[in-house]
Amino acid sequence: MSEPGTAIDRPHRPDQSSPPARPPEPGPRTRGPWLVAAATSVTLLLLASRYGYHRDELYFLLAGRHLDWGYVDQGPLVPALARLLDTIAPGNLVVLRTPSALLAGGAVLLVAAIAREWGAGRGGQTFAAVLAALSGIVLAGGHLLSTTTVDLLVWLAAAWCAVRLLRTGDSRWALGIGLALGVGMFSKVLPALLAVGLIAGVLIAGPRRLLPDRWVLAAAGIAALLAAPNLIWQAVHGFPQLGVAASIADGDSSYSGRLDALILQFVIISPYAVPIWIAGLVALLRRPAWRAYRAVVWAWLVVVGIVLIAGGKGYYDAPLLLVLTAAGAVVTVAWASRGSVRLRRGLLALGAVPFLLPTVVLLLPVLPADRLPGFVVDVNYDAGETIGWPAFADSVAAVHRGLPPEERSRAVILTGNYGEAGAVARYGPARGLPRAYSGHNSMVDFGRPPANADVVIVVGWERPDPLNAWFNECTLAGRVDQRVEVDNDENGGPIYVCRGLRRPWAQIWDTEVRHTG
Repeated sequence: MSEPGTAIDRPHRPDQSSPPARPPEPGPRTRGPWLVAAATSVTLLLLASRYGYHRDELYFLLAGRHLDWGYVDQGPLVPALARLLDTIAPGNLVVLRTPSALLAGGAVLLVAAIAREWGAGRGGQTFAAVLAALSGIVLAGGHLLSTTTVDLLVWLAAAWCAVRLLRTGDSRWALGIGLALGVGMFSKVLPALLAVGLIAGVLIAGPRRLLPDRWVLAAAGIAALLAAPNLIWQAVHGFPQLGVAASIADGDSSYSGRLDALILQFVIISPYAVPIWIAGLVALLRRPAWRAYRAVVWAWLVVVGIVLIAGGKGYYDAPLLLVLTAAGAVVTVAWASRGSVRLRRGLLALGAVPFLLPTVVLLLPVLPADRLPGFVVDVNYDAGETIGWPAFADSVAAVHRGLPPEERSRAVILTGNYGEAGAVARYGPARGLPRAYSGHNSMVDFGRPPANADVVIVVGWERPDPLNAWFNECTLAGRVDQRVEVDNDENGGPIYVCRGLRRPWAQIWDTEVRHTG
């Protein structure tokens, strides 16, 4: 898939007297990627108000009411952003999701910019932008306010700076890597995984002279300084994110588990892009002119290896797959520009039809929520988690109204996860619901029920067995009816009314109710 006449097409004989092949010069600037990025952001904004809040967004809004330098499962960036956006336009999903739509567009531009660094022409850059725009990680991440979208842009920005550094040899580009990683660490600790990958890549493939370079050391200082508030908070609180990581490794989360993580490598960009990013991987390893960039390939190999061994989520390394896709776009466009040009380009276009268009249907809310096929939720778990939260609050409110007046006045709500608590916080006041509490992740630190709260509406537990250790009695009082046929974590779930605490809340809250995942 290489261009005719390049070093990879000729037999290579080592010659100690000949200088190493130089990286190609960047391709020409073009408006194509900007148009693709703009179309991506506009499309995401047009669909932003479809369906409803995701459980994580409801959690971010709650966390934003309890601003801190860190949380059990994240840094302060996204909760602070959620609070700001909800203050500007309360309850407005389009405003809440605007940053993600813009970040997705930025990710598209960065993928095209990386392809340009590797010598892509106008067509190659635009092709790389299209592949990024239609990738699962960009579409799914760009639709919701999430830490994933921040991670995506952070990793791509750091990768672009790394490619620039490796091409030019100017180590001042390391400052951009440090700045990107530091900002990313203000959201989650995952950018530290990229830092490990890049360091390992340089150790394996070189140039090792970069490691003691003063600009690289300065970049490490910038990243550490920006990450310090969240890391200090984690240290003071006993590094609770390690508990979250352990739960993910045990499969107690969406998109987790080693087998799922492996499978996701081949679908997170798109099945259509798999041969393209593999071609990019091979070219980066074999092309003499791209030898300088092999540290980037090794960074991905190290990162994906850590993810698979540690049992992390399969999308953690997705930004680096987009980097490989950028390289593959250069190779693929060159392949399609020689020989039977019409045939090859036709094959590329026809191959996109069965993969790229269904990706949009599966990952974006284009189908009616009340007629959402089950296979969509099977493929895209997050789609089901954006449907039915007002009806969920209605179901809880029906149980609350059914309580005797003297119990209703002192009842509280206990939820199994932060999304359910966030839904009660968002929709409960209009329905006369009391405050919801939860032991899930940082929700446990947002407060526990009053000492005299001995009538509790409990939702989020499939069976009452664990509740019997906390209450004298628990009876089934209703079920969640989200009024649509959707298979998510809440629909059809039981709602219990529990009475009589066996032990005070202060004794069980941190030791038994608290849980991570």
